[in-house]
Amino acid sequence: MRKFVVEADGGSRGNPGPAGYGAVVLDPATGETLAEAAEYIGVATNNVAEYRGLIAGLKAAHALAPDAAVHVRMDSKLVVEQMSGRWKIKHPDMKPLAAEAARVFPPSQVTYEWIPREQNKHADRLANEAMDAGKKGKQWEPSASTAELDTRDAGAARVVGDATAGAAKARAALSGAVSAPSVGWGPADLGPPATFVLLRHGETALTPEKRFSGSGGTDPELSPAGRRQAEAIAAALAARGTVQEIVSSPLKRCRETAEAVANRLNLDVRIEDGLRETDFGAWEGLTFAEVRERYGDDLTAWLASPKVAPTGGGESFATVARRVATTRDKLLTSSAGRTLLLVTHVTPIKTLVRLALGAPPESVFRMELSAASVSAVAYYADGNASLRLLNDTSHLR
Repeated sequence: MRKFVVEADGGSRGNPGPAGYGAVVLDPATGETLAEAAEYIGVATNNVAEYRGLIAGLKAAHALAPDAAVHVRMDSKLVVEQMSGRWKIKHPDMKPLAAEAARVFPPSQVTYEWIPREQNKHADRLANEAMDAGKKGKQWEPSASTAELDTRDAGAARVVGDATAGAAKARAALSGAVSAPSVGWGPADLGPPATFVLLRHGETALTPEKRFSGSGGTDPELSPAGRRQAEAIAAALAARGTVQEIVSSPLKRCRETAEAVANRLNLDVRIEDGLRETDFGAWEGLTFAEVRERYGDDLTAWLASPKVAPTGGGESFATVARRVATTRDKLLTSSAGRTLLLVTHVTPIKTLVRLALGAPPESVFRMELSAASVSAVAYYADGNASLRLLNDTSHLR
C-alpha cells in the first residue's frame, strides 16, 4: 500500500472575505512533492477555505493511488478535531464539507494530525498564491507556484517524512502506532538503535577515471587496487567486531567487497536489489566531460532537478530515493538494536545520509564518498536518525 502525507491550508482576507486554499501531497519517504492544488474560491470564511483545502488534498492523493494510506497534517485545530471525530460538527456550512472530505477515502485509510502554522508553510504559500491570483482576476497555475521554496527554506523546522527525524517518524505517523516525536531534547529513546554501516565498494577500472558506473552498464569487477581496499576494510571491521549482518547490492563490485568482509567475519551475505546504483542510461561508462559534450542540455537539466533522469532511460535521483527509502524501511523492520553492514554505491549511501539529515535532494552533489569509504547512520525506535560517520578512509592509510 502506498503512503502519502497531505498538508492543506485555507485563508480568508476578512473572514469572511476573499478566500483561497492550498494543498500538497508528499512522499513520506523522501519529502518529494507529488502534487499541488490551489484555488481562489471567492468570498468565504477561513474554516470553509480550510475544509476546501483538505478536500482538494485528499482528491489529489486519491488520483495518485485510491488505495493509499494518507496522513493529513493541518494547522486548523477545528478541521483536525472534527475530522478525527473528537469534536462535533455544528455549523451548517461545515457539515457538507466534512461529509465530502470523508467520502474521498475510506475512514480507515486516513489519519489526522495538528501541526503549528510554521510547519505548514508549503500549503499556506499555495493558499496565498491562490488569493493573490484571485485579486488580479486570475486563477492559480502550478507553473507559477514557488511553494517548493518553503520546503528548502524551512529546513529542519519542517517535519515531513524524513525531514527532521528520519524514516521511523513517517512510518509511525502513517500507521498510527505512536505520535510523531518532537525535534530536539526529549524523553529517552526506546532502546539501542539499529545501525547501518554504509560501505562503498572498492575501486573498479572505471573508478579512477571518474566514469559514470551505475546499474545499467557493464557491471565491472574490482580492480587489483579495489581488492586490496576490500581486504583492508575487512580487516578493520573484523578488528572492530560490531557488524552482525551483511547486506549487499547485487552488482559484482559490491558482492566482491562484501565477500571479503564476510570471509573475515564468518557471516553470510544477503543480496538486496534496492541497494544497487542508479541506472545512468546512455551515460554509463562516460566521463562527466564526455557527457557534457554529447548530452549537454540533458546534463544541465539533470543537475537542476532530482526528477530528471539521465539520457536513454536512466533513473532519476527521485526514483532512486524512493527505492532506497523502501529498502531502508524493509531492513529496519527486523533490525532493531542490530548493526548491519550495507555494501553499496555512491548514490544509495548519499541518499541514506541526506534522508537521515533531512537535507534537500541537491545535497547529494555536496558529499564526497571515496572508494571503500565507511559511513554510518543510527536509527532510533523513537523515530530519530543520527549520522555518526561520513567518508572514513582511515583503514586505507
